[in-house]
Amino acid sequence: MKDMFCFQCEQTAKGTGCEVSGVCGKTPVVAGDQDKLIGACIGLAKAVQKTAATEATDACVKKALFTTVTNVSFDDESIKAMVACVDKMKADLDPTAEDYDMAQLWDDNEDIRSLKTLILLGIKGVAAYAHHAEILGYKDADVDAFFYQALAAVGSDLGMDTLLPLVLKTGEINLKVMALLDKANTETYGTPVPTEVPLTIEKGPFIIITGHDLHDLKLLLEQTEGKGINIYTHGEMLPAHAYPELKKHAHLKGNFGTAWQNQQKEFADVPAPVLFTTNCIMPVKESYSDRIFTTDVVQYPGMIHVGKEKDFAPVIAKALELGGYPEDKAMTGINGGTKVLTGFGRGTVLGVADKVIDAVKAGAIKHFFLVGGCDGAKPGRNYYTDFVKQTPDDTVVLTLACGKYRFNDLDLGTIGGLPRLMDMGQCNDAYSAIMVAVALAEAFDCGVNELPLSMVLSWYEQKAVCILLTLLHLGIKNILLGPSLPAFVSPNVLNVLVENYNIGPISTPEADMAKCLGQA
Repeated sequence: MKDMFCFQCEQTAKGTGCEVSGVCGKTPVVAGDQDKLIGACIGLAKAVQKTAATEATDACVKKALFTTVTNVSFDDESIKAMVACVDKMKADLDPTAEDYDMAQLWDDNEDIRSLKTLILLGIKGVAAYAHHAEILGYKDADVDAFFYQALAAVGSDLGMDTLLPLVLKTGEINLKVMALLDKANTETYGTPVPTEVPLTIEKGPFIIITGHDLHDLKLLLEQTEGKGINIYTHGEMLPAHAYPELKKHAHLKGNFGTAWQNQQKEFADVPAPVLFTTNCIMPVKESYSDRIFTTDVVQYPGMIHVGKEKDFAPVIAKALELGGYPEDKAMTGINGGTKVLTGFGRGTVLGVADKVIDAVKAGAIKHFFLVGGCDGAKPGRNYYTDFVKQTPDDTVVLTLACGKYRFNDLDLGTIGGLPRLMDMGQCNDAYSAIMVAVALAEAFDCGVNELPLSMVLSWYEQKAVCILLTLLHLGIKNILLGPSLPAFVSPNVLNVLVENYNIGPISTPEADMAKCLGQA
């Protein structure tokens, strides 16, 4: 008998599923509680079919789904409390609605399980983006309604003909929520501008903030103003440096460390607290357990959690107590670079679209690569570093999400007055990349698939899944995906994706480069 079952991330055990404990570090107890939480949400979705949803149920479903994203919560007690909360809401709407037993899904026909899992994991990613937008006061009724539709479908007896369109619908809804979050971020913090971010940590007290939540960063910046504490981003928080309303704070100094999966080594004995606002948190090592703080959906047993009041006083006190480094500490990226660039969202790129178009027409730019997605610890991800290093000088590399840490400190030079390597932002900023591709297609009077554009993507968790579904919804073909294909995609479902979208696995940087440039 299996102790648990989970195959939602790229690093799942043996490429098939975690059955003893999670490769991510979660225990069978946590995995079971997460299944119960999803089952409760499916029960709530059924209740909503009888009695209309409320703002409270909408917010609860988003937070519950986000909580089950990989590397978000390892705390079984907080997950149990959320199950109880969802069940109470369900009972208030329809006492007859029953929770769904997730074992039914895991034991289902592999093709049905595959399609339902694509929908479920997709809406987990959608929920993360919707949750961030809601914090800033932005909501979309269509997005909220879809959560119930999708959850009800996962808990119902449906065939492939019904589920396949719902998989693509998940991608459509994700496009809508990424647009919503883009609007929320830019209207709140301004349009990102190209910004050089140093990797050196200045002497004195500092706080590391990681995750995706720009609102938490803004509050932390305000609460540390004038206290002699510097703030350093980490992981997916790096693009925050490009937002005018955030970068105006002089004590937002730079970026600490490299990609999220290196945190257990890079946080060891660091003389500063670390605030986790979203994933990815890894099992906390003793060498830095006294300085880890979590907030919002992130929970880890034994760590101090900052509640919804968002009083970061304990984090600030810890920073002053630890004192930081006695002298400036030089740090580098994975490839030895001492600084990185960010802020090349669609506002910047489309602002010079005429130059880009002229460069393409003149032959100065011959190809675009979108190389981005999630990073992870699994061997083989150096492929992305090698691929980017091999891109010809007359090509442009667009990147986003944490996968960029494999190469974002490389100096690839410039082309047409623009850097050849442009960081477009966090994973949700895939919306920017899509809008740039659409604008270029319109300028050249062609479809996106006819552009000299290749997408070479990496995935790890569920936000990458919903972005992939968005690309499929838009009809984008010839995507290269790695380091491995998802365990939850059955051979028959994979055949559908290959036949309709020509999606395929990465191979070697040399072979894939030749394929992208039409030289294979």
